[in-house]
Order: sequence, then C-alpha cells, then structure tokens
Amino acid sequence: MKSHDGVGRSAVLRSVAFLTAGALAVTALAACSSDEKRTSSPAAGQDIAPASRTLVGDGGTLRWAVDAVPGTLNTFQSDADAATSRIAGAVLPSMFRLDANGRPKADSAYLESAKVVSTEPKQVVVYRLNQQAVWNDGREIGADDFAAQWRALSGKDNAYWTARNAGYDRIEKIERGANNLEVKVTFGKPYADWKSLFSPLYPKDVMGSPDSFNDGARRGLKVTAGPFGVQSVDQKSGTVTLTRNPRWWGRPAKLSEIVLVAVPRDQRAAALSDGKLDMAEIDPEEAERFTLAARDKGSTTLQGASPSLETGLGTGLETGQSAASGAPGPRREQTLNGFVIRRSLEPAYTQLALNGARGALADERVRRAVARSLDRTELAGLVLKPLGLPAVPVGSHLALAGQDAYADGSSALGSHDTKQAKKLLAEAGWVAGGPVQEQKKKAAGPEGRKAEHAEGPEKSDKPEQSEGAETPEKMGQRDGAGDDRTDVDSEDGKARHLPGQQGGPPPGAYAPKGTAVPGGAKTGPLAKDGKPLVLKLVLPSGPGSRSLQTVGDRIARMLDKIGIRAEITKVSDGDFFKDHVASGDYDLALYSWPATAFPATDARPIYAKPVPAADGSLSIEQNYTRVGTDQVDQLFGQAIATLDADEERDLLRKADAHIWAAAGSIPLYQRPQLTATRANLANAGAFGFQTPVYEDMGFLKKGAKPSASPSASG
Repeated sequence: MKSHDGVGRSAVLRSVAFLTAGALAVTALAACSSDEKRTSSPAAGQDIAPASRTLVGDGGTLRWAVDAVPGTLNTFQSDADAATSRIAGAVLPSMFRLDANGRPKADSAYLESAKVVSTEPKQVVVYRLNQQAVWNDGREIGADDFAAQWRALSGKDNAYWTARNAGYDRIEKIERGANNLEVKVTFGKPYADWKSLFSPLYPKDVMGSPDSFNDGARRGLKVTAGPFGVQSVDQKSGTVTLTRNPRWWGRPAKLSEIVLVAVPRDQRAAALSDGKLDMAEIDPEEAERFTLAARDKGSTTLQGASPSLETGLGTGLETGQSAASGAPGPRREQTLNGFVIRRSLEPAYTQLALNGARGALADERVRRAVARSLDRTELAGLVLKPLGLPAVPVGSHLALAGQDAYADGSSALGSHDTKQAKKLLAEAGWVAGGPVQEQKKKAAGPEGRKAEHAEGPEKSDKPEQSEGAETPEKMGQRDGAGDDRTDVDSEDGKARHLPGQQGGPPPGAYAPKGTAVPGGAKTGPLAKDGKPLVLKLVLPSGPGSRSLQTVGDRIARMLDKIGIRAEITKVSDGDFFKDHVASGDYDLALYSWPATAFPATDARPIYAKPVPAADGSLSIEQNYTRVGTDQVDQLFGQAIATLDADEERDLLRKADAHIWAAAGSIPLYQRPQLTATRANLANAGAFGFQTPVYEDMGFLKKGAKPSASPSASG
C-alpha cells in the first residue's frame, strides 16, 4: 500500500529525540536478554465447555454465525475473511495448528514428523506425511500438492492473483523424498517461520493452474481433506453447509453438519433469542440485548446468580475469575433461554495509533508525551473489568501473553507519568499561555456533520453524534456513523477559541495574533508558533463500537491533563479504515491487530520503515502510523533469517522495545471474546488462541456434563 503523505519534515524534529529513544531501548534490551527468557501464560484461558468424546452425542447440526458468506474459499486471495479461514480449518489439511498458548504444534492427522534436517549450505525441511492422509477423491496427499502450492504462491508467476507469498518466496525447490509421502523443501534463504507454510494446504486441483487458483475455489471446494467437506455455498440464503467427510481417517466428526449462517453482529441477539443460531460470537452490547431479550422470554438462572443490568453480562458469563481483577473466584453459570455466554480474550489487541507523518506528532517527543499521558491499566479496565476478564494492559506489539515472543517491552518508552509527559511537550516547544493565532473556521461537511469533544462539561458547542456500535473484524477496522468536525486549519494561521478556555475571548470571537492569555486564567491546549496543540482522534461508530468510544473519551480526558485537546471524530464503518487510517487522515485512531504465531513474518510490514516509492509517493506497506526505524527493520531481517528459536525470540523482543521507544503505536488491551452457545454444546465457545478441533464439537448426551479437561477418547 502506498501513501502520498510526506514525512521529510519530521527528520530534523526527530534527530535528537531518536537518540533518547535509542537509549531507552538499550536499557530495556538488557533486561530482555537476562530476565525475560521465561515464557508467559495466556492472560485468560479458553472457555469451550471441554468434554470427553464419550460424553458427546453423534449427529446434530451446529448453526454458527459468521459476518457474511465469504466471497472466496481461497485463503490466499485478497478478499478472504474470517469465514474463509473457518471453513479452511474444517475441510483442509494444516501441517501446524495453534495450541492454547498460541504456539504452532504439528497436526498428527497429517504429519508424522516435520523438521529441519540441514542448515548448510541451504536450509532443508523434510515433511513425513501420515500414510492414511487422503483427499476426499481418494488420492493421497503428497509432494505434488506441496509443489503446486509453492509454485502458485512463490510470486514468480503474476497470473496467480495472490494476496500474500511470505515464506513461499524464500523456497528454492520442492522434491519427493523416498516416496510421495516424504516432502523435501529446500530454501534459497533461511526462513525461521517455516512452520507457517502449508497451513492450510490446498490440493493441486486448486493450486495447479492460474485459472483454478483464481476462480476454482471461490464458490466451492470439491477436493478437501478434513473432518468435514463443503456441501454448498448459498449466497442467497446466506449459508455455507459443511458435512462429514466419509473418507476422513481421523477421529470421526461428532456433528453431522456445521452450517455457517451470515448474521450481522447487531442482529445476533435476536437470532439467538429466536432459536436460529446455536453459537455466535457477540459484542458486549449484543450480550446486553441478548440477556434482556432472554429474560423477557422467561430464561432461568442457575445457582441463584443475578445478571447485571448495567453490563448485560453479569453472571451470564461462565467464569472462574472475579470481575474486578481477573483473579480466581467462584465459578457461576447462568442459562439464558438455553444459552450460556462463554468468554475469553481474543487473539488480538486494541492499540492507539499515532500518525507520525503530519503535524505535532511528527515530533517523537510529542508522541512519547501522548503515550506517557495514558494510564493503560485504567483503559484496559474500562473494557475488561465489567466482563470479569483480567484488566492487564498488553506489553508487546509482536505477541500476546502466552506466546513465545511475549515480554513486556513498555519500559523502553516509560510508564504513565503526567509530569514527564508535560516535560516532553515543553522540550518540544509547546507551552501554556502563549499567543494563539486566529484560526479560519471550516464549514461543516456536505452531510452537516459536526465537531465533537470528549470532556463532559467542556464538550464542543456542536450537537453530539449518537453512539453507534462496535469494532473491527478485519482487525480493529470497524467504524462509525459519519461525523465531521470543525477542524483546526493552519492555512491562514488563525485559530478558533476552544471550549474550556477561561478568560479568553467569548465563543465566536478571535484574539489578535500575539495576544497572551490573561494571567491566572485556565488555559486551553498548549500552543506553539501561534497554533494550539489539537489532535484529531478518529473513532468508528458502527455496531459494537461503544467500548472504543468509551476508551476514546477517556483518552481525551487524559490528554487534556497535559494540555493536548483531542477532537473526537466519529466516522462510518465504510470510511474509518480506508478513508482515514490507511489514507493518513487522522492524528490518533483506535483499531486492532490480530496476534500471530509468526511475528517475524506477519508483523514486519506493520512496523517497517516507510520508504519513498519511484512515483514520489510513500510506500508504507501496512504501517499506517508511518513511524519506523532502520533498527526495527534490521532486527526483523535478522529474526526471519535465524534458525535458532531462542535467538529469534530475543531479536523480536529487541525489535518490540524499539517500536515502543518510537511511540507510533501504543498497545492498550487484549480484546474480549464473548461467545453465546447452547448450554449443551461441548468443545466449542470462546476458543482464545487455539485452533478449533472441529471433529470434537458436538452436543452433550442427555444428563452429561462438561469435564474438567478435554479428552481424545471415544
């Protein structure tokens, strides 16, 4: 992706500040190499009602909500979505799947073994496939399928319309070993994340030619090799039906069918209440509506629990943690019209992005001041405490608690400290009581959308936009109802009076250039060169965005304490990411990134230093903050090329410390994962990190109850 934003003006501003950030990083890195060798545990475990297969009945249909029927069943195409991945997980081989800690584990249904057998002169990985593994047409899964997928995704043939080729472009050749079940992969360049490849693995029928790759797997998959196969994709009815694979050699699927049903998130409470779904991931607002709707229909509460009307969740969530702290507490369960709400933490985190390519935030000192003004524990608590989930701020850009690469690198930036934040702003030349130039007032947009502030009694004098709903599924990229603001415009050096300025000109009047704020009066934002320090905070306002808006309001209050005015702009779901975040039309924005088991590969484009393109634009890849450093790029390059797992982990932690120090992205909290399920549905719910085990999902036999831990028996 390219941006036409220039960043040259930030070079001088950052020259001195970068040395300071580098020094901060060095301190943190020393700690990384000594104290952070230990691995962590997930902040919250999965909640899936685990049950032995002997307790799960045979047969039945699971109706599982998705956002939409996917436009393609090929996960390597640009319009693939979460539903595409869900289908692939049920019907296609994956050499490695994620465990409950978000770490890759070999899938024994497909692999007998996979390991690096040599590193010199080239890295060679040998896969030995399960002898029983066959496609549903009877052909064995073999080296020719691996070779076809490599050729399609290598990036050497532009006829294949691929969205990504990371890792496959480092392969030099693929050969058969002793037989077709032994696959020898030779890399031209070392690749640390080789376990990310061939997951999923498509048959050569799909990967063998550009036509079959581009079009053959968009509306169906005839050849599959999982516990389920694709029976139908019906755009009209909004369903995808998966049925048992009769040629599946592993543990037989308990369910007869899985039907993925397209239901928008703001309609799921009604669909659940009406009995049209058996499982659906829901937002906190939907959980509230569902709780109230179920109560109206006479739902029953177990063990005397009483749901909270304020959050709508209360004990509707099964939990072993207290709502206040996430510490272990009494386990309670509430059934709502035959449903329970299971909860964990989603493998994704919400961040505050700071656009380093324009205005005051081009100065690293200002970005660091913004970051240090934030009480991240308080912000995490706003979202997670009402749900009874651990309110622990995320400490890494590259991994989440439980994953190998996770370590809290935030000390490279510094903790919440309002005094130090003010000092950084002063060093950057932003002072209180300075002259403020007259500011030309922008007209409202064509839709009459107005400005909005986030400070209670100091809100804008413009009418406030009503709240919309939730957050992103393309990872934090959800938006809100359109809503322009009266922007701060520097074209003619004039600034309008801002709410909260006491003793200055009344609203609508303007002070001549050079007029100082009267002594002793409460000032508005800090100023520099006649311009107030006002930042545009862009938030989504679509379904489910209430928590983001709550966090955005609190951030605005925190910034106000150090002299920064945040003007909140709510925009529609369709505009938020494309027209604001990706295009760079924002100063601050709240959106999410998914966690990955392979950060050296997947996170690199998010934090890569933007570089000028041949046409004069700025190539930013996925780095929408436009903040990057040579050190981060070098560390990612070293991490992806080492075959020593400990060295890769340490390099990634060092890269994370540098990302913290540059203050372009501030991780806040891991997103909550709430899933409403039938009370008798086992081995399904809030999965957390772990890849679902589709063949073990099912409905409990009459009188059976979930066990303490899942079992493969039966």
